Amino acid sequence: MRERAPAPGMASTVEITSATVRRGDILHIGGRVCRVQDLFQLPHGAKQLLFDTGELLVIHVRTHFVAVRMTRRR
Repeated sequence: MRERAPAPGMASTVEITSATVRRGDILHIGGRVCRVQDLFQLPHGAKQLLFDTGELLVIHVRTHFVAVRMTRRR
């Protein structure tokens, strides 16, 4: 009997800020695709993002990005 792979979620494009960024968000920065692995709160509403590649990015409270976010199907 064959095992079925789990159904993938739907991908949607969302605008993110330091207040709305989540783990798993996918950003396109400088021609590269970066997935947020972890994030850390900094003073004044800023956040430090850790990507799967080990790179870090600090975003200010007024920084806006367009990201791809996977949503789960129910």
